[in-house]
Amino acid sequence: MGRPHTLPDLYDSVLRLRLALLKRDGYFKPNIRRSGIVTWHDRYGEKRASISIETNTLSDDGHYIELDYRYGGDTRKYRVYITYQPSNLGKGLIPYFVCPQTGKRCRILYSIGGYFLHREAFNHAMYECQTQSKRYRDLERLYGAHLRLDSNYEKLHKKHFMKYYAGKPTKRYQKILREIQRGESVPYQEVERAMIM
Repeated sequence: MGRPHTLPDLYDSVLRLRLALLKRDGYFKPNIRRSGIVTWHDRYGEKRASISIETNTLSDDGHYIELDYRYGGDTRKYRVYITYQPSNLGKGLIPYFVCPQTGKRCRILYSIGGYFLHREAFNHAMYECQTQSKRYRDLERLYGAHLRLDSNYEKLHKKHFMKYYAGKPTKRYQKILREIQRGESVPYQEVERAMIM
């Protein structure tokens, strides 16, 4: 009999239910009942998973979303309640999930073991950067900007990327430009030599 694996689940690679995406798609408009399907795809565009959701902002016993899906042959159906906090700008209310297990507020629910919960509900899960060796973190700190040059150029040339707002460069645009300058200042030979060692 083989030993059980000791590798942690990674928050970066599990299914995540983001409140911001549901809000963008109109699931949290006041006084509605709305249902739909949330689908996840892998990096190649293949369907990875999907769940049925229904939001209810009419209910007297609190606003909630109801999740309905199959996991490992079992049917899972449960509610995740929504709470609202006043915006720090004084404009409206910000919705939050209330984790069914921990009772904590959050904006993202992670699916590990078949339930969508707050990240603190999982004892042995980590972010990918927490599993990296000290050497890898050192290389990332020194040469990461150079290795991310291609992805930063892609960000700059995305279809709806906003470089300027009201005649001023956006903070995101300035941050990407700084990272590109840092990456271009590292000699290619130095990066190549470090990767071989």
